[in-house]
Amino acid sequence: MAPVPALPGLPTPGSPEELAAFSRLQARLPELFDQVAADARLPNTVVVVPSLSLDQAELQKVSGVHHYEERLLFLLMLLRRPRARLVFVTSQQLDPTVIDYYLHLLSGIPTSHARRRLCLLHCGDASARPLSEKILRRPRLLRRIRDAVAGGGPAHMTCFNSTPLERTLSVALGLPLYANDPSLCDLGTKSGCREVFREAGVTFPDGYERLRDADDIADALATLKTDHPDARRAVVKLNDGFSGEGNALFYFDGSKGDPLIDGASHAARKAQIRAALPTSLRYEAPSEHWESFHGKYQEMQGVVELFVEGEDKRSPSSQNRVNARGQAQAISTHDQVLGGPSGQVFEGCTFPADPEYRLQIQESGLRVAQVLASKGVIGRFATDFVSVRQPDGSWRHDAIEVNLRKGGTTHPFLTLRFLTDGEYDPLTGDFLAQNGTPKYYFASDTLRSERYRGLLPEDLLDIAVYHGLHFHGATERGVVFHLLGALSEFGKLGLVCIGDNLQQARFLEKRTRQVLDEETRPLDEDDQSLM
Repeated sequence: MAPVPALPGLPTPGSPEELAAFSRLQARLPELFDQVAADARLPNTVVVVPSLSLDQAELQKVSGVHHYEERLLFLLMLLRRPRARLVFVTSQQLDPTVIDYYLHLLSGIPTSHARRRLCLLHCGDASARPLSEKILRRPRLLRRIRDAVAGGGPAHMTCFNSTPLERTLSVALGLPLYANDPSLCDLGTKSGCREVFREAGVTFPDGYERLRDADDIADALATLKTDHPDARRAVVKLNDGFSGEGNALFYFDGSKGDPLIDGASHAARKAQIRAALPTSLRYEAPSEHWESFHGKYQEMQGVVELFVEGEDKRSPSSQNRVNARGQAQAISTHDQVLGGPSGQVFEGCTFPADPEYRLQIQESGLRVAQVLASKGVIGRFATDFVSVRQPDGSWRHDAIEVNLRKGGTTHPFLTLRFLTDGEYDPLTGDFLAQNGTPKYYFASDTLRSERYRGLLPEDLLDIAVYHGLHFHGATERGVVFHLLGALSEFGKLGLVCIGDNLQQARFLEKRTRQVLDEETRPLDEDDQSLM
């Protein structure tokens, strides 16, 4: 990818001048945060740039990934503030039906009133480049964004994840960025988060970080097998893998038909592993292979750690925020729904996490957040765990990774909060609606079927309304859809199923699948005879 060219009158990307300009912008965030928090009627503008500025080769493993910019459309609900303005920029033009759908969810605000305060801009570019880069290569679009912000009160920019591209864009727009400083991104890599866990004093799997190549991988695997003779398998992870798709399993015990790792010495064991790596790794991404995986490993480095075994095993997650004042806060907990060949690929989540351990997860996640805050991190992020029930009935929680960005658990929770005006109770781990009723949800980005291909957003909404699935503001129950742009092409969409208990939320998800399957069933012979 060619570097982003310097824009006239602006510092060269990555230069000391740009870093200094970015630092001056970020210094404005605390005052802006205080102003907006103190007065919900204050005129202010939020520029949303939902760029997935991640490794593009890794992202292409995710079906329909170029539609994932739509996951931040829940931020349209910020328009519930009567003087808030939103500038939402995307790679391609959004379907008007999708925008109407989100604006309809704004309880207490006429759609026409919200629409006047919404500015939608797009690049007209379907390429795999990150959205932030596309914007920076379009000076006229930059000017239109600046014009849309002018006169709208205090303004800031928010994004999916922050990289040097978002820093350059922040400086180009003259807007502070409510997200992590890109200079701190290493803290969210697989290697960096292991070091954070160590500092925070939370448990995490035995392993090694900052590994560079196959030789390092083999050495780490051999050492783990020496230290843990009964170990069955270990995980090899790319530093910047996405949604578990950058992980691969290595089996020590020959249970997958590979050679049993039984060398008598460390050197022999390492040589045995090194020879087996090209054929023995089991990748979470179906299309992955050794040459590609090892090439990316040499480029971005990675870790090796023991695979957490257990009969009763869960995958909870703690969501946290460090606000613009540098204060670490607990936001929520979830139990993740994982899939893939060995259960490492994120498919969805339930809120809240199991009451048996949700407060333990919250406490560990907050300790991680406090370490990150001490290093200057701001914004929302999540810490993922693997939890195994012990023989005495207690739970052991191993921290696995920090997603130092908005993730798959961010938009469902904020959707619930915006729709109900409720609050999270950190003392219980519950979310309470305004009337004090706890609310629950099941959320997924991977409701998918080949039979759903060809459904347009208006088809989906017609089906949802006809069958009573659509979220109902009076009862605060129902289904909120997202990723609608991926439906027709990929047969894939996301949903947040909100209920008064978890069973109700899971029922809504099951009912939605049943309805969509029935509505898209193949024509039978009698129907075909009418064609």
